Amino acid sequence: MVLNPVISKLSGKLVVLASSSPRRLEILRNAGLRFEVVPSWFKETLDKGLFKAPHEYAVETAKQKALEVARRMTIKHLKTPDVVIGADTIVTVNGMILEKPVDKQDAYRMLSSLSGKEHSVFTGVAIVLCHDKDNDEVDYQLIDFYEETKVKFAELSEDMLWEYINSGEPMDKAGGYGIQALGGMLVEYVHGDFLNVVGFPLNHFCKQLGVIYNHCSFFTPDTTETVNLSVSDSLSTSILSQQKESSKNIPRPKSPSSSPLHKVKKTSNKSEAKVSSLFEDDDRETISPMLRSKDGAMHDDRGPKKEDLELINKLIDGFKASKALFTASKYCLFDLLHTKPGLDAEQVSQEIKASVKGTETLLEACVSLGLIKTKDTTECPKPVFENTDLATRLLRSDANFSLHAYIQHCNDKIWPLFTHLESAVKEGTSQREKVKKFKEISQDSLCSSEEATLRFMHAMHSSAKIAATAVAAAFDLSKYKTACDVGGCTGAVSYELIKIHPELTVTVLDLPSVVEKSEPFQQHTEERVTFKSGDFLTDELPKADLYILVRILHDLTDEKLHILLRKISDACTPGCGLLLSEIFLDENRSGPSRGLLQALSMSEGKQRSAAEYSRLLKRHGFLTAQVKYTDNLLDAMLCIKA
Repeated sequence: MVLNPVISKLSGKLVVLASSSPRRLEILRNAGLRFEVVPSWFKETLDKGLFKAPHEYAVETAKQKALEVARRMTIKHLKTPDVVIGADTIVTVNGMILEKPVDKQDAYRMLSSLSGKEHSVFTGVAIVLCHDKDNDEVDYQLIDFYEETKVKFAELSEDMLWEYINSGEPMDKAGGYGIQALGGMLVEYVHGDFLNVVGFPLNHFCKQLGVIYNHCSFFTPDTTETVNLSVSDSLSTSILSQQKESSKNIPRPKSPSSSPLHKVKKTSNKSEAKVSSLFEDDDRETISPMLRSKDGAMHDDRGPKKEDLELINKLIDGFKASKALFTASKYCLFDLLHTKPGLDAEQVSQEIKASVKGTETLLEACVSLGLIKTKDTTECPKPVFENTDLATRLLRSDANFSLHAYIQHCNDKIWPLFTHLESAVKEGTSQREKVKKFKEISQDSLCSSEEATLRFMHAMHSSAKIAATAVAAAFDLSKYKTACDVGGCTGAVSYELIKIHPELTVTVLDLPSVVEKSEPFQQHTEERVTFKSGDFLTDELPKADLYILVRILHDLTDEKLHILLRKISDACTPGCGLLLSEIFLDENRSGPSRGLLQALSMSEGKQRSAAEYSRLLKRHGFLTAQVKYTDNLLDAMLCIKA
């Protein structure tokens, strides 16, 4: 194997890949490297305009990924890795950097710009060498490089573009294509390292290891002057090397005098480092990959794959993560750290009136989930905590797009339902009555029905506000002048619709008890949204050109659903529109879906795919014009009355 000459140098060392890319994992595993995977939390939000050349951006991103993992493992995981590998791949054309597309339109833009042209694929790689010192500090040495490969696309027809985009392959790949899969059909030629385009320049990486562990004679650097850098030298110098070089040259590391020292204080003694991981494939395949049972059947004895165990562990621990978020939200932890950032665990415990041990455990769990972060200060020997950007934007109760109320709704109403999931599956019915009786017995329900309704409205408003922009902007609705938001609750979607469509006026129709309590949510300066009390199943619907159903149909029995659709159909003239927004299931119900999990609550209604909704609406005279998968909380469909 290619890495054999340096594998012995890495034996007994903890090697970590700061990436969850399946393509990088496969390339390095096939090369024989044994490593653990710790995905980086570094947010790839560097300003591309600050870099003179595209490869500098890729290299800097790779460096930040690797350093973040190296520091986090030292501080939070109580062990120091020996080697951390970070990488970032970008595609560039005409000086523009193309990363992963955000949606199908973005993928179309990227692939169109590559059609018939030669472009460059850069992968920046960073190798961080970590060394424990006697004073409980850690020294880091950073070696970075990049590789460039030229790729030429054929001229792509519209049909070819959309067929490839609709395959789903472009969505998680830099530049919107995967050369190792279907995307290979788009490519005329490749000049350079093919694996670099896949996601990792293996040959160049091996040469760099040969330079670091220079006693390995297998690799000879392309430069005429060999760099002598032994393992002991590299670790003792504690240099942070800023190496930028061409794809053909191996750089000379800078001298210690010109490189800054990089250290971090440890919070605990280093635990024993192990290269072999529970998740890694071992060498049993070469000895006895298959065992024969008593019945004569052959069974695979190679052990579970890492990705399989990661998935199962994620599912097993999912409820713990949810409850950690719910509890932090219940204690208004994110509000506290917004108003008073930089508190330590003891200070937080005093503020939320909880035990120091419990508070510290909750804080550390939230750090591991990426909800809050620690900040080391010279003034305070203890770690202090502050919100991440995610918590500031979504988890504060007063944030513009806060999910705080919805999270509390999930904790108070949805969580108890799912604790009775075994009974729900056995009986095929909702467990709401069982939960309600339990709360009455335990005196856990202290709020009035009016307060409960208001809490529910706050929850629905917070989630609807998140989805509203994507739903409102999904289609061109300029031909419609009047709309009726059926069951529109607080009007979150309606207010977003009139922002995007200035000629539209909307009537929000909901039950009298809901409209009465919607006052705090109404924007009284906006006259183009009005509220009307009524039951959409029994009362006459307001006349409109466009009827809006957001998260309504999935919760109705078949009987109620057809009553409502019949009423809307009767109120419509040919050309009227119906804007439907729901969670659209995959057609084969095999993909991950919040809708399928939500269906486990055993409500009266049913979760459906876009095709199922189309067939349902067609029975009432509506033809599907467009379907939009928004990558937000809700998808959307526009139908026209025939």
